[in-house]
Amino acid sequence: MSTDDVLAEVGPRLRRLRKDREVTLAALSETTGISVSTLSRLESGLRKPSLELLLPIAQAHQVPLDELVGAPPVGDPRVRSAPLERHGRTFWPLTRQPGGLQAFKVLVPRREEEPEPRTHEGYEWLYVLAGRLRVVLGDHDVVMSAGEAAEFDTRVPHWFGSTGEGPAEFLSLFGPQGERMHVRARPRRA
Repeated sequence: MSTDDVLAEVGPRLRRLRKDREVTLAALSETTGISVSTLSRLESGLRKPSLELLLPIAQAHQVPLDELVGAPPVGDPRVRSAPLERHGRTFWPLTRQPGGLQAFKVLVPRREEEPEPRTHEGYEWLYVLAGRLRVVLGDHDVVMSAGEAAEFDTRVPHWFGSTGEGPAEFLSLFGPQGERMHVRARPRRA
């Protein structure tokens, strides 16, 4: 439905709501401070509805603004996305919209691996859901357990992975800059 179609439905909806509540144009005018002629033109479609006019009408009728404009119902909010496999890890995207803040659930399998800290622009936040996650950040080498969170500037060399004891599952939040290429912070060991 186009914007013009939505706006064309507002007037009849306003008239129907007012009549259902048995309110006269004069009474609505007194409550809202909008002139009778403006209210009449709104209802007949001769005046385009604006936020300045619809807000007082919604307040007078004690209905949400969405009801006046006939906003479509909100869709199913659940995010259903297929997991992605990268570098031996499984990522479940938890956000639908590209760009902006992104959330992922990440599963790191149990395996022995040598940390390779990397850097990139941005800021990252982690929350461990299950297992134990090894986090190397600059000179710090810590093991985080379920229920622990970390946040850090990603320009500091960082790495996170398995402790070798078992898998770890965590949530990760980052902005678009986290999608950029990660640069190795130090040369790979021979």
